[in-house]
Amino acid sequence: MSSTIDNAPYTAFHKRLALACSGGPLLDGYILSIVGVALIGMRPDLGLSTAAVSLIGAAALIGMFVGGALFGFLTDRIGREVMYTADLLVMIVCSVLSFWVDGVWAIAVLRFVLGMAVAADYPIATSLLAEWLPVKHRGRLLGKQIVAWYAGSVLAYLVGYLFLEFGGPGSWRWMLASSTVLCAVFLVIRRGSPESPRWLAANGRVGEAVAVVEKHLGVRVNGRELMPDRRSTADQGGELRRLFTPPYRRRTLFCGLFFLCQVGPLFAMLTFGPQILSSFGMSGGHVLDTLGTAVISLVFLIGCYPALRLIDTVGRRPTIIWSFALMIVPLALLGVWPAAPAAVAMLALCAYAFLCGGPNVLDWTYPNELFPTEIRATAVGVATSVSRIGAAVGTYLLPLSLTGLGTGPTMLIAAGVTALGLVVCVLWAEETKGAALGSTVAADPRTAGRRESVPA
Repeated sequence: MSSTIDNAPYTAFHKRLALACSGGPLLDGYILSIVGVALIGMRPDLGLSTAAVSLIGAAALIGMFVGGALFGFLTDRIGREVMYTADLLVMIVCSVLSFWVDGVWAIAVLRFVLGMAVAADYPIATSLLAEWLPVKHRGRLLGKQIVAWYAGSVLAYLVGYLFLEFGGPGSWRWMLASSTVLCAVFLVIRRGSPESPRWLAANGRVGEAVAVVEKHLGVRVNGRELMPDRRSTADQGGELRRLFTPPYRRRTLFCGLFFLCQVGPLFAMLTFGPQILSSFGMSGGHVLDTLGTAVISLVFLIGCYPALRLIDTVGRRPTIIWSFALMIVPLALLGVWPAAPAAVAMLALCAYAFLCGGPNVLDWTYPNELFPTEIRATAVGVATSVSRIGAAVGTYLLPLSLTGLGTGPTMLIAAGVTALGLVVCVLWAEETKGAALGSTVAADPRTAGRRESVPA
């Protein structure tokens, strides 16, 4: 595939594109987190039961399960740029309509559609970005997309805190509608974003691919250099089917399962952070609980920065394995010490948030690096969909578990899910540091010195 793109100098174009692509993760973090604060006022205003609260919390994640696989497939079929703004328009409409909702099912349906739109952005934006980035900067900039997610989450809790402080719990409608502003901002930022030259070449539009590379990178490139390896187009089956054929089957399972084991506890924790902190005796009512969750979200963000350095120095595989191993410790501590003081609980949750940096920055790096252009967006979409099964189940069950089982067993369950993620990474994580896009070390991590060629 194109050495011109892989070895291109890092320019202002790449920075603008990375900013434009960060909109989806940032909106995801904001939309999924703001509902946790909005539920504080929504629950008494609408008379919601615990089951209804769980449904509202999980609805967007269920939508992401559907949207990830569906729109990842469509992105590989009709292009990255074509799909790029439609999802933002859907988010704007749903955010505005959220202001007038009056029932559980209306809220759940809007959250479901919002989830589909957010999930569509992951395969669109991360595939587009990966296919433009120089190899030396790919891991760092793909990893920074998750930084945008946590920036959105922190912003959501700060906005929610301000609404609670100055508008009271009844301001929950404004909280749900507030994502409209962010959607509009990124709709403007994304104007003029180019199509992926790799996708254009893979779909026979070589002349357009050459022209877009010359326009944005300022270099002439031979059209033959942009053409995919013939073996990539000779594989049998459609995009989705190819993910479950050698050499992709194990990679597909790995990307989906480690993502699932990571975000199941994480999303539940962020969505119902105030409720968790309250269960450990955090004083000050919902306002302080919300501010405490904002601090934890900020630590999630901070933890990504050392991880971004580690994946490009130590490597992807050691970083994700050690991160999962260490993430188990604070969850297990809270599981065996459910009566821990609020300060200890806060420190333990912050430690967990910091250690999550490793898998966080690899959520979209791994599926983009392990699959070729023709199925890359489909792979990102499927990994996102699988992960949201865990996230939806965790988010739905967490308030029920806190009420029915108690804080200790709930934290031990989270530790067990994280331990499963560790096993998945030990068995299947590959090393992709420094490899050309789609060209990775052998699928069996025990044969780390050998390489297999997977077309980019």
